[in-house]
Amino acid sequence: MGDLRGRLEHLAGEYLNCETQLADPEVVADRERFAAVGKRYKELEPLVAAYRDLRGLEGDIEAARELLEGAEGEERAALQADLRRSLEALEELTGEINLMLLPRDPNEDRAVIVELRGAEGGEEANLWAADLLQMYRAFAARMGWSLQVLSSTPSDLGGITEATLRVSGDGAWNRLKFEAGPHRVQRVPVTESQGRVHTSSATVAVLPEADEVEVDIEDKDLQVDVYRSSGPGGQSVNTTDSAVRITHLPTGLVVSMQDEKSQLQNKARAMAVLRARLLAAEQERAASEAGEARRAQIGGGGRGEKIRTYNYKDNRVTDHRIGYTSHNLDRVLAGELDELSDALLTDERARLLAEASAPADG
Repeated sequence: MGDLRGRLEHLAGEYLNCETQLADPEVVADRERFAAVGKRYKELEPLVAAYRDLRGLEGDIEAARELLEGAEGEERAALQADLRRSLEALEELTGEINLMLLPRDPNEDRAVIVELRGAEGGEEANLWAADLLQMYRAFAARMGWSLQVLSSTPSDLGGITEATLRVSGDGAWNRLKFEAGPHRVQRVPVTESQGRVHTSSATVAVLPEADEVEVDIEDKDLQVDVYRSSGPGGQSVNTTDSAVRITHLPTGLVVSMQDEKSQLQNKARAMAVLRARLLAAEQERAASEAGEARRAQIGGGGRGEKIRTYNYKDNRVTDHRIGYTSHNLDRVLAGELDELSDALLTDERARLLAEASAPADG
């Protein structure tokens, strides 16, 4: 508790310093500084409030222990019950504070770019990718997020070969980041005449959206091609060259957009996705992972590389990373991902707490 108390005292001091600065006319006159101090003040506010509650509980416990020394009979039993409740509340509050002290995810407040692709399983994989898109639409509506389909390429039987979404809203990144990876489905495809169960997969990549100022892209590093939009089977659906393909020459990344009728709109969307991919790559390098994170997210799309399995026959969903299984596939596909999402968040927090409390090497 000593290390925790020292850290909390330091942050409480920082909170009071922010409060003082926000009343300083010189800081108020500097919009950028005022905004930065105000943001930090809001970040610290719940933590400082919890620390004050912690000190109040510690005072109650100390007072109860002093009173117990001279208490007898019913009074002693009542004091012991109060002390037990206070000690339990202290343990719970300490756990909450430790969670609040965990390093903040740098992407927490960002909008999210989600890329879906049919992978292994032919046309059934494309149909499954379309089902996942509908699942995320319903999940976003349930969570009060805004979801925009930036691009979508339909397949011959009504599925999608690929789609790119933008999702924004409170908690969108913290929950959707767990969706990254191959999603495996086991069901009887509409293309199956013998009623046999097939296994197929679709991949999901999840990227944090980047602001223009965060990712410096020079015009000389871009190759921009325009062409006519096409639908299933390659037929032209547009009489003007409005579709845009942007190649980032230094990295070889390629982004195509064709859903909008305006070439400028398609280019703007393509640039947003390109910035997100470049930001993700930079964050991976900063974490010394040299681009492995995104490849680990999507893998090769093979049936053996999966984060989650959806089994229609048993109405079962299994997340292989945390050993989570539920028999509510119908509700999950209808957007009720809350329980699974909560389990993944809980697991992440437990791992982060364990890492934070582990003794440093050396």
